[in-house]
Amino acid sequence: MGRTRTFIGVEVGNDVRQNAVTLQQSLARSGAAVSWASATNLHVTLLFLGEVDDRELHAVSRAMADAVAGEPPFALRVQGVGAFPNLRRPKTVWAGIADGAAELVRLHGLLEPPLLALGAYRREDRTYSPHLTLGRVKSEADGQALAPVLPKYADWTGGRTTVSELVLFASDLRRDGPVYTVLARGPLSGGA
Repeated sequence: MGRTRTFIGVEVGNDVRQNAVTLQQSLARSGAAVSWASATNLHVTLLFLGEVDDRELHAVSRAMADAVAGEPPFALRVQGVGAFPNLRRPKTVWAGIADGAAELVRLHGLLEPPLLALGAYRREDRTYSPHLTLGRVKSEADGQALAPVLPKYADWTGGRTTVSELVLFASDLRRDGPVYTVLARGPLSGGA
């Protein structure tokens, strides 16, 4: 049996995707070489699981669905632009989460224990901080070209969407960028 590189995330809807692509095009005018995330790949990651044994995928998808089934759907609003490790030395460019960040942090907290128990997840050192990854900067010189432009987009608004499910994705790393495939969905069916 093989292993599949997987992560759990939420989809952001077409409006947010289109706005993010327009933003990527604006930032690209800085001349910086950035590997921009494709529109279809834009998502907010909750947990990166890494290589999971294919025999474990069913258990992982069930654990995901069970952990969040009682949670209600919520509104997600994408706003602001930032970078890791910081705006002066951008290596990863992201859009911020205005509404829905607390809910994402809560879902992350609900998912961790069952996935740690399964052995499908190793806790990360850094605190979970929800964001929408827009692109990865190719070199330090490109980061320097991009850095002066980023603060101009501090108030950028990417739009809203409703999060009604979590998605377990497979990530297939290819030369021209990753390809994500939906393996399972975990509906948020609480409330109402």
